[in-house]
Amino acid sequence: MKKGAVAIIGGLVLLIGIIAIPYPGPGWLIVFAGLGILSTEFEWAQRLLTFARSKYDAWQGWLKAQSVYVKTIFWLLTGLVVVTTIWLLNGYGLINSWFNLGFDWANSPLVK
Repeated sequence: MKKGAVAIIGGLVLLIGIIAIPYPGPGWLIVFAGLGILSTEFEWAQRLLTFARSKYDAWQGWLKAQSVYVKTIFWLLTGLVVVTTIWLLNGYGLINSWFNLGFDWANSPLVK
């Protein structure tokens, strides 16, 4: 019973973390928390947690060593992912309708 509960809870936390990775904030922290939960019952999760943490640290080291130009491109692409996601989820469309702005382009093409 405990192993099943850990699998479900850890799996859900891990899934939420994976979805949150491209966005500024705690995406990787949530992934590591999900793997940490899973690692209490599953050996493979502990191995994956160790591997993922080492790759994350290597990525952070690489990014820190890059020029301002590369860092700027990285953050601009991250911002583009966030802005696009908010648009596709109709966040701008809601603001448009609340304030009667009349910006038809703000409405998501996924929401009719």
